[in-house]
Amino acid sequence: MSKIFTPTNQIRLTNVAVVRIKKAGKRFEIACYRNKVFSWRNQIEKDIDEVLQTHTVFTNVSKGQVAKKDDLIKAFGTDDQTEVCKQILAKGELQVSDKERQSQIDQMWKEIALIVADKCINPELKKPYTVSIIEKVMKDSHFSVKPNQSTKVQALTAIKLIKEANLIPIERVKMKLRVGFQGKEAKKLREKLTKMENVEVESEEQIVGAITMVLIVEPGQLKEIENMIKSETKGTGLVEVLASKEITLGDECL
Repeated sequence: MSKIFTPTNQIRLTNVAVVRIKKAGKRFEIACYRNKVFSWRNQIEKDIDEVLQTHTVFTNVSKGQVAKKDDLIKAFGTDDQTEVCKQILAKGELQVSDKERQSQIDQMWKEIALIVADKCINPELKKPYTVSIIEKVMKDSHFSVKPNQSTKVQALTAIKLIKEANLIPIERVKMKLRVGFQGKEAKKLREKLTKMENVEVESEEQIVGAITMVLIVEPGQLKEIENMIKSETKGTGLVEVLASKEITLGDECL
C-alpha cells in the first residue's frame, strides 16, 4: 500500500501502517508510520504526531472512509479523534504481511531477552546470564511474544515463567535506596521498613531525631516504600535510588 487518498480532502498518505480494532460491532482503523507503532508501544516514542499520519479515525483507511462520531462515542466513549487513536494504538492489531510480522516478533523476542538479561542475575553466583542462555530458557519455558504488548511488560512475564519452570536459578537485580525522615513518626516508620519482607538494611545513621538508611530492596518494592514514606512523613521524607546492587564482576555466567 504505497498511496492512499481520502475522498474529502485528498490528503496523500505514504508508507502507511494500518492499525485496526473491532469494537461495538464496527471496524476502526488509523494510519500510522510503519516504524513508529512499536516505538510508541514500547514507550520509546512519546510524540503522537510522530506516530500518526493523521489524527483521523477511519472505518477503512485505504478507501478514506472516516468513522462517524456516534460510532466512536458508542465504541470508545468519546469522539475525540486523538484519544481514540491512542486507544487503537494501544490495543489494535497492526496489519502487516506474514514476513513483516515474523520479523517484528523476532526483534521483540531479542529485545525481551536483552531486558531479562539486564535485569536478572544468577543469585547463587551473583553473576549475570548471557542473552543466549536467557533466550534458551525463554524457549524452554514456552514463552511467546505478544505483538501488541510492550517488551518491558513481557520481560516481567518471561522472568516469572522462567522462575516457575525452575530451569535456572534466577532473580531480579536488587535496588539500593537511600531513605531519610525525621519527626515523631520516624521510629515507627523505621520499624515498618526493617520488618518488610526482602528488605535488607545496609547502613543506618541517626542524628538528632533524623534517620537516614540505605536499603537493599526488590525492584517491585520501590513504589510501596515511596508511598509509605510519603504518607507517614506528609511528603517531607526522602527516597533516592542510588543504584542496582553490585554484582560480581568478570566473565558472564555460562
